[in-house]
Amino acid sequence: MLICQSALAGKLAIVIDDFGYRPKEENQVLQLPAPLSVAVLPDATHARQMAIKAHQTGHEVLIHLPMAPLSKQPLEKNTLTPDMSSDQIARIIQLAVQHVPYAVGLNNHMGSKMTSSLPGMIKVMQVLNHYNFYFLDSMTIGNSQSIPASKGTHVRVLKRNVFLDDTQNDADIRKQFLRAIALARRNGSAIAIGHPHPATVRVLQQMLANLPADITLVRPSQLLNERPLSSQGNAAMTQNTHSGTKKHVPAVSDLTQQCRTTQKLTPPPPSQGVSIIYNSVKNSQFIRDLRTLF
Repeated sequence: MLICQSALAGKLAIVIDDFGYRPKEENQVLQLPAPLSVAVLPDATHARQMAIKAHQTGHEVLIHLPMAPLSKQPLEKNTLTPDMSSDQIARIIQLAVQHVPYAVGLNNHMGSKMTSSLPGMIKVMQVLNHYNFYFLDSMTIGNSQSIPASKGTHVRVLKRNVFLDDTQNDADIRKQFLRAIALARRNGSAIAIGHPHPATVRVLQQMLANLPADITLVRPSQLLNERPLSSQGNAAMTQNTHSGTKKHVPAVSDLTQQCRTTQKLTPPPPSQGVSIIYNSVKNSQFIRDLRTLF
């Protein structure tokens, strides 16, 4: 009798956005396990300092680049907008690279308007094609065009699965963390994004110290060669207060079945065992080769 069960194992990447403004909490983040990654706002007061420190402590560094949201709030300095020329986008990204040393990837800060614009994102991807960066889509809107826009470039795209801290309540953050673990088990990998809030830091300190044995904390770049689970990427949208939208894109389950037997296997009798060995040797390639020589 065979009993099959799902192989519950997965890779979890965590990125902490908005680095560069809160050194106290950010230094606490940098004391967490090295695979946890950070995304630095290029024009933040302590951007360069925190990027260097993150790199020195073994954390992967991303550029957290402001992109235009659909809401009418005032735009931050050097925010990418869909109507910008390729030269304007190239200049802003070049400045960001100078302000955030050791970056290996880039993700969007806000950006629901920018990332949902195919022409705008094509310009972004064409510029990023000149750098050895991956693009982590924060998925602040469900119809992001990052993957179609990357066609024809060398830029590889990852997608966020879970926001950890849409609220700054410990219980809510813990619930989102557990959801990220469940998605990693179900899909093989998951990416969670949080921020350097005191509550987020507290929950991460607790949860990462007790990470389940079947979950491995990885850097986002370690997921670049993962087999995509759907044409939409490996994303599962949750309610998102960053853009004021609520959309659900179901991730595709790719559960591997592991089977074990409950029957005790009986070895063959000695005479049958000898016969099996004799026939195996008689029909081996080595014996057939010897026959051709003699």
